[in-house]
Amino acid sequence: MKYRWILLPSPPKESVEALSSSIGCSPMISQLLLQRGVNTYEEAAEFTNPSKGQWHDPFQMKDLDKAVDRILVAREREESIFVFGDYDVDGTTSVALMSDYLKRLGIKVFTYIPDRYKEGYGLSTAGIEAAVAKECSVLIALDCGIKSVDKVQYGNSLGLDFIICDHHNPGDILPAALAVLDPKRSDCDYPYKELSGCGVGFKLIQGVQTRLGLPLSELMAYTDLLAVSIGADIVPLTGENRILAAQGIEILNTRPRHGLAALMEVSKKQGYFDIESVVFQIAPRINAAGRIDHGHIAVELLTTDNILLAKELAERVNQLNADRRTYDENITSEALLEMHGKENLVSTVVYNEHWHKGVIGIAASRLIEHHYKPTIVLTKSGEVLAGSARSVHGFNLYDALEKCSDQLIQFGGHAFAAGMTLKPERLNGFIERFEEVVKSSIREEQKTPRIEVDIPLQFSDISMSFYNTIQRFGPFGPFNMNPVFISFGLRDCGSKPVGIGNKHLRLELVSQDGIVFSGIAFGKGDLIEMVQNGPVDILYNLSLNTFREKSTLQLMVKDIRESELN
Repeated sequence: MKYRWILLPSPPKESVEALSSSIGCSPMISQLLLQRGVNTYEEAAEFTNPSKGQWHDPFQMKDLDKAVDRILVAREREESIFVFGDYDVDGTTSVALMSDYLKRLGIKVFTYIPDRYKEGYGLSTAGIEAAVAKECSVLIALDCGIKSVDKVQYGNSLGLDFIICDHHNPGDILPAALAVLDPKRSDCDYPYKELSGCGVGFKLIQGVQTRLGLPLSELMAYTDLLAVSIGADIVPLTGENRILAAQGIEILNTRPRHGLAALMEVSKKQGYFDIESVVFQIAPRINAAGRIDHGHIAVELLTTDNILLAKELAERVNQLNADRRTYDENITSEALLEMHGKENLVSTVVYNEHWHKGVIGIAASRLIEHHYKPTIVLTKSGEVLAGSARSVHGFNLYDALEKCSDQLIQFGGHAFAAGMTLKPERLNGFIERFEEVVKSSIREEQKTPRIEVDIPLQFSDISMSFYNTIQRFGPFGPFNMNPVFISFGLRDCGSKPVGIGNKHLRLELVSQDGIVFSGIAFGKGDLIEMVQNGPVDILYNLSLNTFREKSTLQLMVKDIRESELN
């Protein structure tokens, strides 16, 4: 797939020189810091030490005082609390965090994860009725509930008090809950708006801990769950999220809870777990529970104090994840066959009634890797068709679906991902309408994937010291990505294709001043002739390759082109 290389604007030379002088670093490091909004010595010190950061006062969040009061009243009166959360990683980590904390306060707690297929996303009637059946007086909804106006009204009529802990955008009307915690409320003054659902739950337990006069240091044990939720839910790695993620990664690598330790073990990954490891090793296994079986398995895994049970449950979700991969691969290959001959279309909509509903969203993302177009994958769900959609950079998927709303029963989501249902007889009409909408609104530059490049780099600039400094910019993620570098005019000195079917490239490249670096370019095996003919330009991250206790720097190459210096 061909990419557009977008070199980010360079900060003013005087700003680079001033910051370099202030903190005693190279101009390259200063430029990278300035591109991330770091302008002063003080800001640089804070940015490069996120694990030392302080949490915001939770009582700045609208309604948090009401929520804390109600929980403490429930504790005093020995009332039971019902903890309800979504079936994805953010939801299950939220439920694990909240239920574990409340139990340690001596509160009787019941947990509930809705069935993905029978109940769908968000607060459910079945869940509310289960809370009443358990004689709970309070229902805490995590990672959902901000738009559940009717469900909360129904629960209120049954005598339930609701505490909503959500991070999604509110609708025009807030649910009539006792407390609605959501930093995205227009009337909420909380200074950081991008918390995960688990992050909002964490602020609530921080408020309870503060009100009880207990040490906040005790809450550090929950930051491993926060790091997992932040990484998996793809929220910005900025501000308080970055502080919590850094602290959580530290806990994850030193004293993780039994369930996460067991997941790390079954993943077979050796060494340090960073946010990338969370995204690719831990999160898919937790998600697989809700996609293939039921999310309550993940909650049990993340809360158990029994090491043997943790290992047993980790093996179970590991197998569910293997099943998920099989479904994913089958759907993707079948969908690619269905797309054959439709290369002239600007959108992709595919349907098969036998595809697994829990995997179609992943399949949609996979298809975009092959055909870079707004993509929808549909399957049969009872009497209707259910779909999952993924977008390309800059194209607003939600707006496109809104223009197709007369073809749909319902839809929801945001600019980059969405879900929908429709009647079977509407399928062809919807496919035609969606293609029309995309064709009329997508811009030419949105039809090609892009890679943003931070700065040009000479091989002579690369050192272990430079790499170690860059690592202090992490944890990396949305809005704080691992820096991408560009180097020009490189020649081959021993590159070769590797892997099954020679799919990948093991690179040995020499710069114009004679410095050699090794690298790996996954999925670029077909570019071997271009590299050997040279010269080439490359885009890459820096990484550490450890073999037999010896660590060397290597280039993680993202793309290759014929050199502009040729």
